[in-house]
Amino acid sequence: MAMQLGYTLMTEQSGPKDLVSYAVRAEELGFDFAVSSDHYFPWLDEMGHAPNAWVTLGAVAQATSRIDLMTYVTCPTIRYRPVVVAQQAATLALLSDGRFTLGLGSGENLNEHVAGEGWPPVAVRHEMLVEAVHIVKELLGSDGYTTFHGDHYEVDRAKLWDRPEAGVPIGIAVSGERSCRLAGEYADVMVAVEPKPELGEMFDAAGGAGKPRIAQMPISYGADEDAAVKRAHSLFRWFGFGWKVNADLPGTAGFDAASQFVREEDVAEGIPCGDDVDAVLQAATAYADAGFTHLALVQIGDDQQEPFFEWTQQTLMPAWRDAFGS
Repeated sequence: MAMQLGYTLMTEQSGPKDLVSYAVRAEELGFDFAVSSDHYFPWLDEMGHAPNAWVTLGAVAQATSRIDLMTYVTCPTIRYRPVVVAQQAATLALLSDGRFTLGLGSGENLNEHVAGEGWPPVAVRHEMLVEAVHIVKELLGSDGYTTFHGDHYEVDRAKLWDRPEAGVPIGIAVSGERSCRLAGEYADVMVAVEPKPELGEMFDAAGGAGKPRIAQMPISYGADEDAAVKRAHSLFRWFGFGWKVNADLPGTAGFDAASQFVREEDVAEGIPCGDDVDAVLQAATAYADAGFTHLALVQIGDDQQEPFFEWTQQTLMPAWRDAFGS
């Protein structure tokens, strides 16, 4: 089945000016879309960055003209209020001439604790996300005033004075039955990080049939496979913990401690490392087989983006089009 190829603007490993230049390069090379993480902290100190995603995407919108853009993903519950997220999304959609999709999720303690409001239990976080989605959708879809009284949020006569008439597509990150139900009912796009067919099945059952589904996959391209494995271990050894762990650890020290026993060979088993294009295509096929229509690659290592782009142009892009027909 066809699957579009995307590029990840990894705010945790690159500064804002570099991210804008990478987006321009991705557009030039023919990537179908670009997604941006939205972090206040990197996962590990070694990653070294965390610029504001929205400011960066505003610059990207002006520096590009074709490539679709998306937050992957924004938490609209604590660090940002839902009304602010709606305003940011509407403005970015206008700046990009309708190329923006708002990706939403329940967030991580890593990024949300900075607001000083604590980190609620998972059930409460889901309740907050449901209310936030209601508020954001109403604001993006109406020229009128929005007033909302919920268990977690109050909105007093909010209105977006600058918004696209067609609204802004919304993606919702899923990991289980509740989030799939929410996404199927309210989202235009399903967002996930694991190639699990059951996520798409639950999304379909809740009303998502026929809608796009976007995933993300890290790779560590490099001509020296051993160096690529070491780089992946240094920067991405946290990746395999799963959503329940990643959502609750409070800071980089916690991720460092939790990953201290992760070996290089463990990382290499879960992330394609080196310059074998077939290994990347094989890993991507799991997502295509699970029904994903879009897959955004994460190239690990800020200093490896240009070599990755060159390899993509010469090797990966032609092979991808042959394999997935996008």
